[in-house]
Amino acid sequence: MGALPLAGALVALPLLALHSSPLAAQAWNSPDAAALVRRAVERRVAVQADSTLRSYRARAHGFVFFLAQVGEGLTQPPRLVKADELDVEVYWQAPDRSKQVILGWRDGTFLPTDINYHRDHLGIVTNNFGDVIRIGEGDEVRDVVHPLSPGGLLLYDYALGDSLAIRTGRGEISVREVQARPRSFARPLVVGTLYLDAASAELVRFRFSFTPAAYLDRQLEDISIVLENALYEGSFWLPYRQEVEIRRRVSWLDFPARGIIRGRWEIEEYDLNLALPPGLFSGPPIAGLRRPVAGDTTWSEPLERAIADVAAPLNRQDMDELRVEVERIARARALGGLPSNRLATGSLSDLIRVNRVQGLTLGFGGVVGLEGSRLQLRPQIAYGTSDERITGELTASVGSGGTRLTLGAGRQIRDLSDLAVISPALNSILAQEGGKDLGDYVLLHTAGGGVRHRVSGRTTLGLDLEVQESRSVAVAAEPANGSYEPNPALGAGTYRTARLSLERASGGIAVRRDLQGRVALEAGEGPSDYVRGTLEGRWLASLGGSELLSRVYLGAGNDGLPAHRSFVIGGRGTLVGEPFRAYGGRTAALAHLEWRLEVPAPAIPLGSFASTGRTLTLAPFVAAGYAERPISGVPWRSSGGVRPVAGVAVEWFMRLLRVEAGIGLRDGRVGLTVDINRDWWGLL
Repeated sequence: MGALPLAGALVALPLLALHSSPLAAQAWNSPDAAALVRRAVERRVAVQADSTLRSYRARAHGFVFFLAQVGEGLTQPPRLVKADELDVEVYWQAPDRSKQVILGWRDGTFLPTDINYHRDHLGIVTNNFGDVIRIGEGDEVRDVVHPLSPGGLLLYDYALGDSLAIRTGRGEISVREVQARPRSFARPLVVGTLYLDAASAELVRFRFSFTPAAYLDRQLEDISIVLENALYEGSFWLPYRQEVEIRRRVSWLDFPARGIIRGRWEIEEYDLNLALPPGLFSGPPIAGLRRPVAGDTTWSEPLERAIADVAAPLNRQDMDELRVEVERIARARALGGLPSNRLATGSLSDLIRVNRVQGLTLGFGGVVGLEGSRLQLRPQIAYGTSDERITGELTASVGSGGTRLTLGAGRQIRDLSDLAVISPALNSILAQEGGKDLGDYVLLHTAGGGVRHRVSGRTTLGLDLEVQESRSVAVAAEPANGSYEPNPALGAGTYRTARLSLERASGGIAVRRDLQGRVALEAGEGPSDYVRGTLEGRWLASLGGSELLSRVYLGAGNDGLPAHRSFVIGGRGTLVGEPFRAYGGRTAALAHLEWRLEVPAPAIPLGSFASTGRTLTLAPFVAAGYAERPISGVPWRSSGGVRPVAGVAVEWFMRLLRVEAGIGLRDGRVGLTVDINRDWWGLL
């Protein structure tokens, strides 16, 4: 079969997925929707005047996580930087007075940080925000009109969704789904879904985000909120579970790094209609402890175990799914709070890098957005001072709900391998100072388009169609010391290609078991028709107080596979202890299994807010690689069977640095590597 018939088959799959995906309700402001929303508004007003619930006291147990997410496209799972666990006593008195007292507070730092939270991030929402919504003590969002307030009836459109049963803290409830969107997206309002009790029109659950005009802090990318209520004594819908995620990025530069504050709360132990002291509500709305208590022994289990216990339900309430849901309601309108036009770079190495075919290369880029829409243009340009070659690309993308379309063209120097083997910044240093460039480069001219569709919160289906010309490039630079190895000839002419991929992202933070990976099928038609398939997987499982981590990579292509799409393994990043990139061809397999355990280590202070940490990670590992069906004209060859390796890795300084030592079990060769942990390579 030629590549073009296969490409047609590949196109059909994502189109079917798009056709079958649920769309946001279209019957906005129907009589039934208006009647139900008006009932809900009237019910909220009646509840505020209801004398049967005069007061309550409750206990809120919560976690506030600070996370860092980095890497191209910000698709990799975020890393835990800091975790705070809080025990809060909550008081409420009719009509709308509330007080919270922090009784217990402990924290743990997993990466260097000096973050301080707004005080209201350390407490709960006591009355579904009332008629107006404020977040960050009014510094982040201020006085946004609630869609179930009397004033909201004039500001929002409403559409009925499904009737469904949802499980709450007190059993299963029949609800009606109501989507809410602003009549004017230029105003500071919310976009989201209300779940109303079918019998009483009480608010059971509210999932929402905001319009760009609502964000007062220019570094806010977006805020996502889930409020869930439960029915008490058959009459009162009161807070039961709440989750908030606040994402921030630099406002003037589109850089693949964001900080995330994620809070999760459970509210229980309600005492209703009790007499509260007259002076209770004086002073700040959130009182009690002002900072975490070091060495507090009142908690029932270590913080790390408590985080693991809460991570599973935290990750099930996937904020990515909420964002997709909100984007479907907003359709083509942009919802992020960041400026539409900014400078941009995909990593530090896009700004400055060194390799043997370009020498010192300088670059920059930008983001140009159409105000109020999800259409973006991304120009990027770079100049190699040794080869005097200009490279760059221009892409245009537009998103709607969970689907994103991209068109683009570019001229890029790229390493041939799917498997990154070194952090880009370290490779630049080694290349410049020691003549050790660990890339094998090809010049690609490309033009084409792609579509990405989020099938679920963790799973994405993608299709790319391109015309691609590959050319060989030669060494053009000189290092400060030593000399460069020749760059292999990888050019293969012009191909028309189609690539279908299915990707499953990580389950989140502190999960006990996690499976993530990617399957891709690629077909090309040109000087030689080819088909190429790859599978990448990563599996993590808790084992008592330790972890088992395994990674696998499989790749295979037919006889027409061009050199720049071949597979290569060996040495740093794949098989430490074997020669670097010694093995490759049209077929390759790589497997890695390590046992990760924490061991005590002295903490070295690094200023007022960081240290090297009180533990380091010790990770004995075994790995094996296999490569066959070599391609002529390139330096990698058949592996001659399986190449097993055994070794040990050490991760130190809060897992930022990783040292690996390995020995090839067939010939006794020893290898040693030092690098930044690969979780951060996308930033470098």
